[in-house]
Amino acid sequence: MDPHIFGRGPDRRGVLAAAAFAALGAAVAAPAARALPRASRGRAGLTLPAPTGPYPVGTVSHHLVDHDRPDPWVASRPSRELMVSVRYPARDVEGHPRAPQMLPGAAAGFDRLNSFEGVPKGRVDWAATRTFAHQDAPPTRSGGARRPVVLYSPGVGDPRSMGTTLTDELASHGYVVVCVDHTFDASAVEFPDGRVEASRLPEEYERAEREGTFVELLRKTCGVRVADTRFVLDRLEALVPAGAEPSAVGMFGQSAGGFAAVQGLHDDRRIAAAANLDGVLAYVRKDHEPGNLSTAAEDGVDRPVLLMGMDGNDHRTVPSWGALWEHSTGPRLDLTLRGSRHAAYTDVVAMLPQIVRRLGLPEKTVTKVIGTVAPDRAVAAQRACVRAFFDASLRGRDIGGLPAGLSARHPEVRLVR
Repeated sequence: MDPHIFGRGPDRRGVLAAAAFAALGAAVAAPAARALPRASRGRAGLTLPAPTGPYPVGTVSHHLVDHDRPDPWVASRPSRELMVSVRYPARDVEGHPRAPQMLPGAAAGFDRLNSFEGVPKGRVDWAATRTFAHQDAPPTRSGGARRPVVLYSPGVGDPRSMGTTLTDELASHGYVVVCVDHTFDASAVEFPDGRVEASRLPEEYERAEREGTFVELLRKTCGVRVADTRFVLDRLEALVPAGAEPSAVGMFGQSAGGFAAVQGLHDDRRIAAAANLDGVLAYVRKDHEPGNLSTAAEDGVDRPVLLMGMDGNDHRTVPSWGALWEHSTGPRLDLTLRGSRHAAYTDVVAMLPQIVRRLGLPEKTVTKVIGTVAPDRAVAAQRACVRAFFDASLRGRDIGGLPAGLSARHPEVRLVR
């Protein structure tokens, strides 16, 4: 769960923390969003960190329809519809503009449900932020080497674009990254025909609290995400550019997206490795609460898994992580980003400091949401850890050699044994 949109208070973390759903329930379920007005004086425009790899990045978006699955959130919809973006190393980006982080309708929906502490709604021009991915740029030739494919799933309530800092980075180093929007879970999803589908989680949470079915809602939310992932895997070969290797795929995600990555690794042999960025692997209200384990945590996994948590979250302190650790037979790695909080594993880590400066907000706004870790160091450390993990697990390097090198270059990262 992602506190920069929905959560409040000190326990704003975990896959689907109760406080986060509570704030969701307090929000008004919005109809289809209208485009944000043009940027004006007093509204903050934001920039994202440039990727560090040798390749320019291209992107294309796809509208997918699963005709075999009715939408689980809206009974009147006979099919499940998703939007995905594919990031890839590009050959020539001239004449291909940098893609926006969010389309106008999705940006307006994100702003409507945003609850950054102390950040007034309507003061950030979310639609103006540009990524470093160039729209429809031709993919680079692979030169005979097959490019690894990685799926990305965001946290609950987040659009697929809130992991852009990491997804553009991976693509710039030769990966093909498929970013998945979970419709009616994400704050808003904009489709090619102009429809904007807003999150249905506010009313779902209110009903679950009335009826005492909170755990069931957690199970459903996470189950839908895994089903979305498996549908995208079914379509993967048609989505990725020539030269990609769709037969062995990695997956990563933040919060509930991290849950989906590890559960997908457990459920589907097509996923070869998973990186979980601070996602609890149980259906609980708080990270450190025992019980209600996912089957991934109960059974463990036999392929590489990375757990990377906020300060205080590791396999010794989070029961569901401990269960996964104990029961897994494959390579596993547990890293902590010192001084971080849950939202530090999203683009918020780069964006919130800019918002605070430009709107003249208190500096404590940053530490409350992303922690005391220096934002630029947090970005560099996450990029290095996630890429090194997939380099090892998908490109054949020894995962056992990772921790020493990472810790030397990134002292913010602590290895948990």
